[in-house]
Amino acid sequence: MDTVKFTRMDASTPEDWVILDHEFRVSLEGVADRILAHLALLGGNPRGFPVDRYEHSLQSATRAMHDGADEETVVCALLHDIGDVLSPRNHARASATLLEPYVSTNNSWMVGHHDLFQGYLYRHLIGRDRNARDQYRDHPAFQQTVDFCDRWDQLSFDPDYDTMGIEAFEPMVRRIFSCDSGGVESS
Repeated sequence: MDTVKFTRMDASTPEDWVILDHEFRVSLEGVADRILAHLALLGGNPRGFPVDRYEHSLQSATRAMHDGADEETVVCALLHDIGDVLSPRNHARASATLLEPYVSTNNSWMVGHHDLFQGYLYRHLIGRDRNARDQYRDHPAFQQTVDFCDRWDQLSFDPDYDTMGIEAFEPMVRRIFSCDSGGVESS
């Protein structure tokens, strides 16, 4: 592997950036593999729920698929909690940030706000405002996010649900994350 000659960016050359652009493109080719590996980290510890977050993610995607959602939305359902491993306090925004370069604006927004919208179902039980989502009532993805939470996310804690395995979703993840995002300059 070639390496650049500079030790500070203001000393870089066009030749250095050819090397870096090549390495950036190689890195893009492995995104789907890294996403799938990171998703698997949600498994193992249910943290008080009847199923772990990996099973929950597979169930959410299975429900979306059975409901006729398009492939991008199914992948968003699969990956909506992927940020939980690294950032439990803002997992929705972390998940949306990972998805944002590859999915529609509305799907990214839905993933980034699903935790707030999900709160409608339980926040009143812990003394918090269940209607906090209403501040976004005029957003184009408001109803989409309500539907995501109602039809797929909140229902997906069932240990007896006939959940599809990751092999059903892996080709979709690979297609969504195969988009050429351009060279190193677009990062």
